[in-house]
Amino acid sequence: MDWQTSEDTVPSAPVTEADARQLLGRPPATGAWRDGDPVGDRQFAAFGAFRTEGGRELPAYRLAYETWGELNATRSNAVLVLHALTGDSHVCGSAGPGHPTEGWWGDVVGQGAPIDTDRWFVVAPNMLGGCQGSTGPASIGPDGYEWASRFPYLTIRDQVAAQVRLADALGIDVWAAVLGGSMGGMHALEWAIALPDRVERVGVLSAPPSNTADQIALNSVQLEAIRIDPRFQAGEYYDAADGDGPNRGLALARRMALLNYRSPTELNQRFQRSWQSGVSPLGHGGRFAVESYLDFHGNRFTRRFDANSYMTLVEAMNSHDVGRDRGGVEDALARVTATALVLGIDSDRLFPIEGQHRIARGIRTALDGDRAVVLSSDFGHDGFLIETNAVGAHLRRLLES
Repeated sequence: MDWQTSEDTVPSAPVTEADARQLLGRPPATGAWRDGDPVGDRQFAAFGAFRTEGGRELPAYRLAYETWGELNATRSNAVLVLHALTGDSHVCGSAGPGHPTEGWWGDVVGQGAPIDTDRWFVVAPNMLGGCQGSTGPASIGPDGYEWASRFPYLTIRDQVAAQVRLADALGIDVWAAVLGGSMGGMHALEWAIALPDRVERVGVLSAPPSNTADQIALNSVQLEAIRIDPRFQAGEYYDAADGDGPNRGLALARRMALLNYRSPTELNQRFQRSWQSGVSPLGHGGRFAVESYLDFHGNRFTRRFDANSYMTLVEAMNSHDVGRDRGGVEDALARVTATALVLGIDSDRLFPIEGQHRIARGIRTALDGDRAVVLSSDFGHDGFLIETNAVGAHLRRLLES
């Protein structure tokens, strides 16, 4: 497993001794990008006061974003790409200073790729509340201290409202396409419902019309794993020394999430009942290989993410319900006028395919009628990041429609 590659974008694999050596150092209290860190390919847009749906106010905020390609003279070729829960603005490009992992959709965005940057001007922001350059809990507030536990509760609609200001600042009145998977798919769907006149095409990948009780329950145990870490300190941990932050709680939350992102078929085929080493896990202190896989990726995650930000974004996902205050899901979906690609994965146990079919049924302008495109994959929810040939072919079809 390459250290520079996000575990979301590749099949599961046993952890090697070389992998394990990469995590010997003590993790920082937060893996957030901070002012003074290498900027990498990020650009920044700053905005004034922002009032959330819940009535809280940020006196100012910024969004980090990256772009590829050139905006044409008529400003008609802009494509907005929105990342999943633990993604960021680095959709394509190599790892390096400022970017702990290589781009998470490098086979999909680029010259000659399905989202061809010779034709399209691609914009990818880090969402509000994130921890890779956009304002979030790890950002410094107006009093000179991190927002930490004071950071306001955000909804998916809040995050889209922040993205609207970015579009305005870039001079983009209408997106040629708004595309997103998982949490990014929630954003894309919200764009198409709330601002139909500003979206020509929409791609909703592996996302539901609303978060169900089952999904909220799965999220709740991840949040509690972070809260009960004594080093979380109710969110006030930013002054902690390396190794003294809420790393165990955040790593455990990530391990739980990975079980939702991958399928039983993949884990059983990849690991079976193999051991991590020659020491038996049957009462002799050894470990099963799948345990080491989860542990390694949980610990690695703490070096590029922030616990408070993780909680903020998970709670925003819990807010997702396109039908809220709109007469229900079907009435909300009927507002979409964009040509829509709705795609799901048959082995997705986080956001099962029934949710994507419901979205497709409700959008009159769906590219494939009242049924979502279903990809067959052993990789579960992360299939939209791993099955790039199939996903790319459908995105190309949408962009050519």
